[in-house]
Amino acid sequence: MFEIASDQLKQFALRENRRIFLRAGSAGLGAAALATLLGQSSRVEATEKKTRERQAIQLPGLPHHAPKAKRIIYLFQSGAPSQMDLFDPKPAVEAHRGEDLPESIRRGQRLTTMTSGQKKFPVAPSTFKFAQHGQSGMWMSELLPHMSQEADRWCMIRSMHTEAINHDPAITFCQTGAQLAGRPSIGAWLSYGLGSENQDLPAYIVLTSFGSGRKDDQPLYDRLWGAGFLPSQHQGVKFRNAGDAVLYLSNPPGVSAQTRRSTLDRLAALNAEHFQQLRDPEIETRIAQYETAFRMQSSVPELLDTSGEPQHVLDMYGPDVKRPGSYAANCLLARRLAERDVRFIQLFHMGWDHHGGLPAAIRGQCQDTDQATAALLKDLAQLGLLDDTLIVWGGEFGRTIYSQGELTPTNYGRDHHPRCFTILLAGAGVRTGLTYGETDDYCYNITQDPVHVHDLNATILHLLGVDHLRLTYRYQGRDMRLTDIHGELVKGVLT
Repeated sequence: MFEIASDQLKQFALRENRRIFLRAGSAGLGAAALATLLGQSSRVEATEKKTRERQAIQLPGLPHHAPKAKRIIYLFQSGAPSQMDLFDPKPAVEAHRGEDLPESIRRGQRLTTMTSGQKKFPVAPSTFKFAQHGQSGMWMSELLPHMSQEADRWCMIRSMHTEAINHDPAITFCQTGAQLAGRPSIGAWLSYGLGSENQDLPAYIVLTSFGSGRKDDQPLYDRLWGAGFLPSQHQGVKFRNAGDAVLYLSNPPGVSAQTRRSTLDRLAALNAEHFQQLRDPEIETRIAQYETAFRMQSSVPELLDTSGEPQHVLDMYGPDVKRPGSYAANCLLARRLAERDVRFIQLFHMGWDHHGGLPAAIRGQCQDTDQATAALLKDLAQLGLLDDTLIVWGGEFGRTIYSQGELTPTNYGRDHHPRCFTILLAGAGVRTGLTYGETDDYCYNITQDPVHVHDLNATILHLLGVDHLRLTYRYQGRDMRLTDIHGELVKGVLT
């Protein structure tokens, strides 16, 4: 009985395979014959036109209101920069150096396993000097001499907070609005809602760099710029630091652009027929991604060729700008992407996780990022792009005022601290020279104007013309959104 069933299954599979082959083959021959009758060029033009229209489509009713920003450059400092060593000076704690953090300040709040076993939590004041800068008098550390020159362009939020206390859930939370993996990233949401303004490049591009402060820092995962349950065409495209920026962008030896174009046309015809049968949206995504990849073969090499950049611009970004994959090179590339109207540009710079040896490590991180960040602002401003570009600079949480491990006069470490941290905004729709929110004398608790990660994401969407309450996607019987059931606009930072 089982042998008969097995034979029947084999016969059925064989018939199905023949049927699929003949149907696909006839469709391909029919498409080729039709192309011969109508003209190959007209078919290629029609295919490209349809794909461009598909990718340019934004959701009906969007933007919900007039946007202040057309694009965003998100400078994510992965590993969590220490706010009290960079942006939030606490000179009064010098009098309490080495003392145990008062229980009235800690209030039994959650600790990581890395310091929960410590018998004491010695207060570790920053070893770095602070000064006020610009007409606004914004406080910044001596570690940031270039960014501090742009003080009157920055909006500093000192009162950020989050629930996540470890890196992976915290970064995932910043990017997707949830600590558990699987939801769309903020860039994917904006691609889905607003579409793309450049049909030769993806709407969402990701660049990564390794910091000199800690080279073996927390890893990054591709899901951080993923599309989650949204159509996969909205996921971020990561540019590599070496070789082809995008894998398989170059044609193999012996394959010409005309051969590639012809192959894609045949694939598009087969996929189009397949879509008519199944109505699977991922098939349309596949067609769109093939077309985008084909156009990127010419657009990406031109994008990456910085040989035409004036020397004074290269000098502004610093010597690292000539090293592919560096933070400085990625900042220059971010400006070039902004010029080409890429919707969401995200730089991840690793190396900020300083549990020990913080003074030396954070100095290295700032040498990586300070000059290039300031140059990006100035470059965008002189090109008139800062007026409609939103810049975000920050990490996933803050660091503790108490030392992890031994405290010495010149060395200390800091553990994770979700209760308060600092981020910077600049550009379109953001108040300039503003310091928003306050923390207590130990930089441990927020005392004024708390801003949750959901609030920040709601505000980012608002600046791009999107009401975070109305950008939803039906999934598993529920209308999902980036801010879940939370999020309030931070109106105090908006112009």
